[in-house]
Amino acid sequence: MADKVTPGPVTDDAELREAVCVHTDKIFDSCMARDCFEDLRVYLTEAGQQAVSSAGTVRARGAELLYVGSDIEPVQFNRGYYSVNLDYYYRVRGEAVTAGAPGVPFTGLAVWSKRVLLYGSEQSAKVFSSNGSIAELTEESLVKRTAPTCIVEAVEPIILDMKLVEPTAPPESEIVEVPASVAALFTSPLVTAADVRRVYCSLGQFSIVRLERASQLLMPVYDYCVPDKDCVSSYSDDACTLFGRIDFPVDEFFPPDTMSSGAETYRDAREATK
Repeated sequence: MADKVTPGPVTDDAELREAVCVHTDKIFDSCMARDCFEDLRVYLTEAGQQAVSSAGTVRARGAELLYVGSDIEPVQFNRGYYSVNLDYYYRVRGEAVTAGAPGVPFTGLAVWSKRVLLYGSEQSAKVFSSNGSIAELTEESLVKRTAPTCIVEAVEPIILDMKLVEPTAPPESEIVEVPASVAALFTSPLVTAADVRRVYCSLGQFSIVRLERASQLLMPVYDYCVPDKDCVSSYSDDACTLFGRIDFPVDEFFPPDTMSSGAETYRDAREATK
């Protein structure tokens, strides 16, 4: 009898049990984005706006990606392709600095929009599910019944720069409309007026955008995926016993000889902004 096949690379002598038809999301197209968003207006909370009103300068402390909104539209002149409109919402942290006084922390919202073109194929059949509800039936939902699904994966941004601009400077051409659900994540209302001292920041963002469609695919099956280890309860042992199971973090004590991957560079850049 052949050895049990586990998830991972499959050897040539592994025995196929059967071929099964599965329903899953198939990726039709994807792209990697390395974006540098420059001079984004940071819409401060009321407390933050008060802090920067008398500050001499501002200092960047970090940024957090809250949400990415996406909307797709078919490209009329190129069948199967879609224009993907993306809105990135960031919570930005900074510090208002005045000579001879401790810095005052503040938070605000920055928004960036971009557009990419991806292939999402075509589909005439409308998809309905028993998990859905007729209450969700709208004109917009009818249009999207045949459209692919946009998925965005993104790591936390790196804040690159922050500056303070006086009210006398020309305002930006457009004031962003903040969704209520995003505004609710801040401790007080956001100030969007143009006749105030304004904070701008620049962010670096790595992300992956892809278009998917639900598809039926024929897949080889080796066996059922049965767990091969027992569940461990954190309440069954004392704290020191649990600590003893953790591997010693050697890499945290000895610096690497070379920068072998981009992940290390990214981690160092993130830590430098804290």
